[in-house]
Amino acid sequence: MAEVAQVGSVVASLGECPVWSENERVLYWEDIDGRSIHRHDPSTGVTESRSLPGRPGSFVLTPTVGRLLVAMETDLVWLDWSTGETEWFVCVEDASGGNRLNDGRCDPAGRYIVGTMHPSPEESHFVGSLYSIDQAGAASMLETEVGVPNGLVFDADRSRMYWTDTLRHVIWVWDYDLETGMRRNKRVFFDYEAHDQVLGLPDGACLDVDGCYWSASVEGWALIRITPEGTVDRRIDLPVQKPTMPAFGGADFSTLYVTSIGDGNGSEESSGVPGGALLAVDAGVQGLPEPRFAS
Repeated sequence: MAEVAQVGSVVASLGECPVWSENERVLYWEDIDGRSIHRHDPSTGVTESRSLPGRPGSFVLTPTVGRLLVAMETDLVWLDWSTGETEWFVCVEDASGGNRLNDGRCDPAGRYIVGTMHPSPEESHFVGSLYSIDQAGAASMLETEVGVPNGLVFDADRSRMYWTDTLRHVIWVWDYDLETGMRRNKRVFFDYEAHDQVLGLPDGACLDVDGCYWSASVEGWALIRITPEGTVDRRIDLPVQKPTMPAFGGADFSTLYVTSIGDGNGSEESSGVPGGALLAVDAGVQGLPEPRFAS
């Protein structure tokens, strides 16, 4: 059984987007509804926070240490961690449409792939889109009629791009050309509803060194590991009902960090761990460093 522990005392309303910075040896993660990004240093146990003027859907690392590119509301903004100041970069989608930015990740070439969603997912609006943002800030649309975009992962070895629409309960895969950013042959990689042993809905994800896809089963109390062939070969039970996204970190990328959703009151699950807590899992496998935005 995998060892699972709570990390620090910060409890998020809507925890998401854990990202390990190997240069700093710290973990960044966010609270969407709390309008903040946190940075945890495992060597000291200290967690610092920066408040934002809007909701961060996701963020990515850049070549400059301590400088993040944040998908906030409908814009991409630069965040300087040392000062806490933000600087506007580009508008991804017109705010008049009512959507906000959500999950995003850089491909290995440094493009920021990020999706938009209706701010009330419980109403099941499929009005979001998936975009690719290049280093100059130019956006190209990859997909429309998206409910809640999540689970973006790139497998450079297999030339694949994975992503999920949480509302549709399906994880898709494209054949992806890293040089051009073109994708083709969209197909179902994994259908949550077709597997009786898998509970919850697909949310955020990451990849390990074996090319296996780790999916957070929000509402399902677990992480599942899916092989490149689309077979579940492992499940890790978690002490929180709503895990949102895993990410490998630590000096050798062997710690699996997992964010989660709280109930707004900081109350504990039956396990004694509060929903919204950051978790660390000893998964017995290593992950990969995150690509950075090619700014």
